Amino acid sequence: MANESRGKFLDFILNNYVAVTLIIVIAFIVIPIPKLLIDLLMILNLAFAFVVLLAVIYTPRASDFQTFPRIILFQTILGMGINIASTRLILFNSGADANAQSDMVQAFANIVAKNNLVVGFVIFIIIMVFQVAVVTKGAGRISEVAARFSLDSMTQKYFDVDNRLNSGIITDEEARDLKDAIRREVDFYSNMDGASKFVSGNVKAGIFVTVVNLLGGVISGSVYFDLDIGQAFSSYASLTIGDGLLSQMPALVISVATGLLVTGNKSDESLPEQLAKDFTRSGYIYEIVGAVLVLIGIALKVWLVIPVGALFIFIGFRMTGSQEKQAVAQQEEEKSKEQQQNSLANQDSEKIALLDSLSLELGFGLIPLVRKEKGAELLERITRIRNEAKLDMGFVIPKIRIQDNMTLDPNDYSFKIKGIEAGRANIRLGYYMCMDTGSVINPLKGEKTKDPAFGMDAIWIPEDQRAEAEEAGYVVVDPPTIIATHITEIIRSHAAEMLGREEVASIINTVKEKNPVLVDEVLNTAKLTYGQIEKVLQNLLEENVSIRNIITILETLANYANVSKNPWDLTEKVREALGLQICMQYADPDDKKLRVIPVSQDYSEMIQNHAYYPQDGSRPQTLLDPVDRRNWLNSVSGAIARVKDKNLQPILICPAQIRPLVKVSIDRDMPGIIVLSDAEVNAAGRNVTVEFIDQVSENEGA
Repeated sequence: MANESRGKFLDFILNNYVAVTLIIVIAFIVIPIPKLLIDLLMILNLAFAFVVLLAVIYTPRASDFQTFPRIILFQTILGMGINIASTRLILFNSGADANAQSDMVQAFANIVAKNNLVVGFVIFIIIMVFQVAVVTKGAGRISEVAARFSLDSMTQKYFDVDNRLNSGIITDEEARDLKDAIRREVDFYSNMDGASKFVSGNVKAGIFVTVVNLLGGVISGSVYFDLDIGQAFSSYASLTIGDGLLSQMPALVISVATGLLVTGNKSDESLPEQLAKDFTRSGYIYEIVGAVLVLIGIALKVWLVIPVGALFIFIGFRMTGSQEKQAVAQQEEEKSKEQQQNSLANQDSEKIALLDSLSLELGFGLIPLVRKEKGAELLERITRIRNEAKLDMGFVIPKIRIQDNMTLDPNDYSFKIKGIEAGRANIRLGYYMCMDTGSVINPLKGEKTKDPAFGMDAIWIPEDQRAEAEEAGYVVVDPPTIIATHITEIIRSHAAEMLGREEVASIINTVKEKNPVLVDEVLNTAKLTYGQIEKVLQNLLEENVSIRNIITILETLANYANVSKNPWDLTEKVREALGLQICMQYADPDDKKLRVIPVSQDYSEMIQNHAYYPQDGSRPQTLLDPVDRRNWLNSVSGAIARVKDKNLQPILICPAQIRPLVKVSIDRDMPGIIVLSDAEVNAAGRNVTVEFIDQVSENEGA
């Protein structure tokens, strides 16, 4: 039991050593401790300071030493506790009684002052002035400037990361790591700006404690130990010098460590590696310095300088010879690399250049929208578009390559999908696009235009009229938002074209990490190919059905693949499984009511009777004669027009077996019309209420 209790106690100490140490250090302030423990703490404090200094020297980047600001505070408190404990020991005992005083304090006093107090005080004052006026002041100023510049450049660095991410240079994970590193760097330098004040404050407090020690020692020796003023001053002055040096040596080491840390660059090399590189650039430097030293030694007849100069000449000579060999080796290596590159270039010239999946081409007048010095507003929005689209549609949108195109008009941009233009518009920098959504009271005069995303009428107004336009009731949009909104709508309407084998494989691999059994059943048991899965997912995306619920989709494919592997049949089964998701997408958010236009039984039978299913498994068709087709389209368009007059969204509903046939029969003439099946609505159950607001019947088409 005793061993178990000791083990638990040691575990507690090890797990909470920081808190325990701080409490003990603070206790030193009020609890007297023996001189042996004071000596041990002084040694540990000095050793800890040297450990911190060496850790700084071998830390490549300053921001990698994240705990340094807290260490400064900890060391300051530790030094203060030890200083108070040693001061108590000095004042409680006679300065003339060497056995009662700290051995470390006496040793430092003897090393520095010996029997000459003037020399001791001079050395002590020099150390203090050097620390206050040079090291701590310089380190504090550098910390302040570094914190300000790090904070000011944070936004620009974020934009640079977003630009590299959108250009495909780095991955999403690498972008997150880079942004985390930027945040850590800003946090570090901000903390160092405050932590440097601990260093300077510690030095100033040391001066005050030294003065108090001396005055208190003289008074204490005269009053309590019956020493005359001269003897008291001599005894306590020596101890004060030793105590002051012992308290300031760790502080000086920490000050130097602070200066080294904040003056370091952002290289991945440690200080010794950087020094080795900087001081070995050329051997001629050492040869020249050695020659100068030899001449000085001869001229001044100080013969010790001559061998030192000769040593420098020898070092420079050896370094020059080594550098010449490295230069020859480097030339041969570069020649070899050039030959390899020429060989690869010949091979690459026979390869085709693959098209970018998505690309945004800008006229030269719009280039400021992606320049870092201008804020790179468009880059940030495009990153947000890709993230939102991933959540909305359920797959990672390919990276958008941004490039200039001198063949475009200066203010034009073109968005392409696999090299084919999907949208183009003209933008006026320095202007805002204003759209009237019905709430404009006092129309403004401006250059007429069309909103590229939705085709609404709009006008361009100068930037200085923005407030006036907003007061008038216009929706005011800036150029980056116009482009971003247009790209968002293009991505939503062309999502199926952006989903390829690579994206499907990525989705399957993601599912496999958490549900390997399901993936095995789909690929191995049901024996569905990536192409068949891709086609089903594309069919869903073509009708704006998110594939984010990929688990349900794959489970449905596994369940029905033994019945049919036709992608169109499988798509309808998946839609039925996603019935609640689809219906909630179009139901009124307030009353959960789904307002639909049913297709009459006569038209349903007509479409079913004229259905054609190609043998190759391609999209089913409805082969209507011209008269029936005209009547059918007239009936549909009439019902849609009546519903739109009521400010409602037109949604057709029909039997599940003809839903794809109805969709394909109207898609060319009336694209974007939503067609649901009764099976999808039934799958939604009581979560939605269906209301028939019109009907597509033969009487309407006659």
